[in-house]
Amino acid sequence: MTTEGTAARAAGPRVPTIILGAAGRDFHNFNVLYRDDPATEVVAFTAAQIPGIAGRRYPAALAGGSYPQGIPIRDEGELEALCRAHAVRRVMFAYSDVTHETVMHLASRALACGADFVLAGPDATMLRARRPVVAVSAVRTGCGKSQTARFVAGRLRAQGLRVGVLRHPMPYGDLERQAVQRFATRADLDRAECTIEEREEYEPHIAAGSIVFAGVDYGRILAAAEGESDVLVWDGGNNDFPFLRPDLHVVLADALRPGQATTHHPGEAVLRMADVVVVTKVDAAPPGQAERVMAEAAAVNPRARILRGASPVRLDAPDSVRGRRVLVVEDGPTLTHGGMATGAGHVAVRALGDATIVDPRPFAAPAIAEVYARYPHIGPVLPAVGYGPAQLAALAETIARAAVDVVVAATPVDLATIVAIGKPVVRARYDYADVDDPGLGAVVDAFARGVGRGGGC
Repeated sequence: MTTEGTAARAAGPRVPTIILGAAGRDFHNFNVLYRDDPATEVVAFTAAQIPGIAGRRYPAALAGGSYPQGIPIRDEGELEALCRAHAVRRVMFAYSDVTHETVMHLASRALACGADFVLAGPDATMLRARRPVVAVSAVRTGCGKSQTARFVAGRLRAQGLRVGVLRHPMPYGDLERQAVQRFATRADLDRAECTIEEREEYEPHIAAGSIVFAGVDYGRILAAAEGESDVLVWDGGNNDFPFLRPDLHVVLADALRPGQATTHHPGEAVLRMADVVVVTKVDAAPPGQAERVMAEAAAVNPRARILRGASPVRLDAPDSVRGRRVLVVEDGPTLTHGGMATGAGHVAVRALGDATIVDPRPFAAPAIAEVYARYPHIGPVLPAVGYGPAQLAALAETIARAAVDVVVAATPVDLATIVAIGKPVVRARYDYADVDDPGLGAVVDAFARGVGRGGGC
């Protein structure tokens, strides 16, 4: 028997399987497809995109009775070695916002080892809720899901409905402790020791009056949310399709990124699934570009209703930024695997016309320098990465080193409450706004009236 205790069982009837993941979709697929499947043995998860995930285990308490030692999580670079060691016959791809080419390179690696390469679809993995569901998804990371989901939740609350927000998983800590999470206050975030990435997604919902549910085991998470809610909002992650079967599926495409309707997985599939497509950030796009993205969306999904949305950015104290040397801190995932060079903070500072944006790269602490090296497309802004204490400390060190007068923080979280900045901080805030009349707000209002009558459409 190997050290993982799986080689002897590989010769039996169970199919040795590896799930390629990034601490989210991979765990969900395992929970709904394989945890109780006597014909499958998951010998390992692999990790990508998120630092610090590899080297852990999916705990036995979540993996079920067939996995008394849990399941190892290994680096994706070990795929071939794992396939050989465990005679793997199936490799499942289970993460998001990667090019179609990248997916097929991974498929080629699996196929060369003799394994099947599989993608689990929506019918197999979506949970059916007892409450109506509005899902917000996107073609790419950074299209504006967070502010759009907040907008949707606000319209539903305005109709007198109790709204439960289910966020795409971000379990970067103790997985057993994070099995089912409920966040109603900032104190809940503190107790859970949430990372910056988690706080960026959860805190604005809480401030707006929603309760956020997240974690690892979405069957249990859904049951908890249903007990407190009249309607559920799925706030998606990256460009993944929802874990819940939606009654209304809103999909975002970014006016600043034309030509990406069919370039990334599973964003193309998500776009083809949409009931409503909202082309976002039309207020910031060059002339004609929003229309180009709308035409791309219509060509891919001619049955969807296509609307336009804006993301107006405002600085809390613009006079404190004018004429100053400025360090801009942006939402991390939007810049990293979202592929954007800059974000809303850069837009807001440039709009002032008389502030100097200072490139943070010369001041980057080693862990932040690694991020710039891995994502060379990032422009003269600082990505708010903070997946663990080391990255958080590196972020603080980079800010402290920078020779600037003021920091513009364009993350959805109050960065000054998490990082000791030691410099004046001005927040850049952005919300969703309808451009069309009627727009997304009218669609959600009609949905809410259906909920009130006992329906959902």
